[in-house]
Amino acid sequence: MLTTREELDGRLPGAARAWLDEALAEAAHAADRPDTGTPDRPDTGNPPSGTGTGNPPSGTGTGNPPSGTGTGNPPWETRFASAGRHCGPEHADAVRALLLIEARPAAPDLARLYAQGTAAERRAVLLTLHRLDLGSAALTLVEDALRTNDTRLVAAAVGPYAAAHLDAHGWRHAILKCLFTEVPVEAVAALADRARGDTELARMLHDFAAERTAAGRPVPADLRTVLALTATPAAAPTEES
Repeated sequence: MLTTREELDGRLPGAARAWLDEALAEAAHAADRPDTGTPDRPDTGNPPSGTGTGNPPSGTGTGNPPSGTGTGNPPWETRFASAGRHCGPEHADAVRALLLIEARPAAPDLARLYAQGTAAERRAVLLTLHRLDLGSAALTLVEDALRTNDTRLVAAAVGPYAAAHLDAHGWRHAILKCLFTEVPVEAVAALADRARGDTELARMLHDFAAERTAAGRPVPADLRTVLALTATPAAAPTEES
């Protein structure tokens, strides 16, 4: 769970609190003026090129100016990139989440921010998706993160947004991705609800375990946890459902 603004105020030193106040004001200004984002960028429904590796795309995050610096992007994006430096890496996720919630970027701008960002910045985007009222428009970012082997991104990708928007096929493969990369399944939002009575997921887990055993590799303990959940009968529909 991300740290709230009130909790941050109690943990940040004065200079960092002042920096955060200014950053949030810039983000609120951008939300009031949605035309300050990147103009004429079509929403293709796909993440910008360079994603899917867990590393910033070529030419970004490697010494080039951060988002919002000389690019025509809103100034709050520079704050987003430098949150760890000003507020400490331990608070960076929470600070970036607050900025995203305040700025309310459109899906294409969020995809650009994700593509340009470092792994830490992408993680913050993924952790905040369920707070941004985007519908399924940002699902491509989750799918991109699940194609990586960066455990920080995989864990962030299987949060509440994925639970709400991934279809059954995609969600099952997300579970297998967690098992393969050794991301604890406790990171998966709504795991018990979605796994309950899922016989197809159970079959996939049995196949995964058989493949590991045949290869002489250990079967993750978390696999048994999820398998036990699939054995729980699905909830019977009520008269109101």
